Amino acid sequence: MNIVFDGKTSYNNVIDQAVSSARLVDFEGDSFVIHGDNFAVMASLLGKYKSKIDLVYIDPPFNTDRVFSVAADRVSTVSSSKQGEVAFADTMSKDDYLKYMYDRFVLIRELLSDQGSLYVHIDTKMGHYFKVMLDEIFGDDCFANDITRIKSNPKNFDRRAFGNQKDMILFYTKTHKNIWNNVRVQCDGDELAKRFNKIDKDGRRYTTIPLHAPGETDPSSPTGQPWRGMNPPPGRHWRTDPKEFDRLDSLGLIEWSASGNPRIKKYADEHKGKKIQDIWKYKDPQYPQYPTEKNFDMLDLIVKQSSNEHSIVMDCFAGSGSALLAAAQNNRYFIGVDVSAVAIGVIQKRLENRAYTFVDFDDLA
Repeated sequence: MNIVFDGKTSYNNVIDQAVSSARLVDFEGDSFVIHGDNFAVMASLLGKYKSKIDLVYIDPPFNTDRVFSVAADRVSTVSSSKQGEVAFADTMSKDDYLKYMYDRFVLIRELLSDQGSLYVHIDTKMGHYFKVMLDEIFGDDCFANDITRIKSNPKNFDRRAFGNQKDMILFYTKTHKNIWNNVRVQCDGDELAKRFNKIDKDGRRYTTIPLHAPGETDPSSPTGQPWRGMNPPPGRHWRTDPKEFDRLDSLGLIEWSASGNPRIKKYADEHKGKKIQDIWKYKDPQYPQYPTEKNFDMLDLIVKQSSNEHSIVMDCFAGSGSALLAAAQNNRYFIGVDVSAVAIGVIQKRLENRAYTFVDFDDLA
């Protein structure tokens, strides 16, 4: 299934346009903040960075038909630029907007490494268009997640619809070899006490889990064989080779019920954290430094999860620079691009003590 909109051209035609318009720029350095149009910048980055970037996070305009401005010392989102200095205008027609994003997604894919990932932050009004578009460009087999992000407290707007507390992040990979660091989150005290609701004689909190797991295995394999005269229940198999159960039992790590039912002990102080799910609660700053600034902890998680030390992280709609700062704090290199002078000023302030090269792309013409 392909997306259709006025002005659409093919993937290869976008590449040809980029190559023909690219400037011969010698990008010297490890990290960059670049002021300029991101299509022109990415076209010129292809020479040095094609298939070199491990992570791209973008928070592009949402096609809101609004002008975003900064008024005095307060950041605001307004429908007219008269109330302050314009940060960026989000006023394209839908077809123009979809073409604008399609062309940039093509270049992003070309820049991503084979172990690269793309996170696209968008609202639910445009997200379904992006899903079809990204399936076409990346392949639907490279779709990893549609993450729901809880962005705010409940609202009580006077409109004939349910309140909106969420937006979405579409997560795609270049191939199936993407960097995945299996970052986990720690349970808080109440959750830990609830999960590990037993206490042993030494005062350690623990819980127990069954020795078996869903699914049958070949009866001839160790996980399908009897252990101490017991078979796994129908439709299930032993979690591991039953020899491991003997070892755990010798260490006192199997708890036997009064009826002789064995369960494995899991201790709270050895818990490595829980797997992150696809609903995230990361509320945005109450007093942002830039319109549409996103929660920094969320960006920090994405950087840690889908890049390694010395990976290159790119945000070509850099905005407030949160993704760049998260990359810098985690010992990654970064490339940030934005056409807004207001955004560039905020980014430079936030990266004041970080090493990077600033490029004013228009000055290179």
